[in-house]
Amino acid sequence: MISAADVREWRDHHVVDAKGRKIGTLEAVYVDTATDEPAMATVRTGMPTRQRLVFVPLDDAVLGPDYVMVSYSKGEVRKAPSIGTDDILPAEQEETIFQYYDMVYRPGVHGERRLARR
Repeated sequence: MISAADVREWRDHHVVDAKGRKIGTLEAVYVDTATDEPAMATVRTGMPTRQRLVFVPLDDAVLGPDYVMVSYSKGEVRKAPSIGTDDILPAEQEETIFQYYDMVYRPGVHGERRLARR
């Protein structure tokens, strides 16, 4: 798991699946607002002129010398909910990301967002 102290160090590193296949480049890390622990990452994928940011959970992520290995397959991540490279994650799309990965989504007690970009 990526610790909060490591977040900035791993930007722009390759994100690979368990088989070592490159998914894309780590663009940003989103922390769980309840714990302040890294929960999701956005991965820059696509052709240079048509890039987008896909979301992938960081549970069971492993750090290598120049990569972050996630526990989801390249195909699964590439089909995940995405945003444009200059966009921000709308609050109403958070639940969709969790559902895509069969994860339970619980907003804060007063409806606060679950994810915050670091």
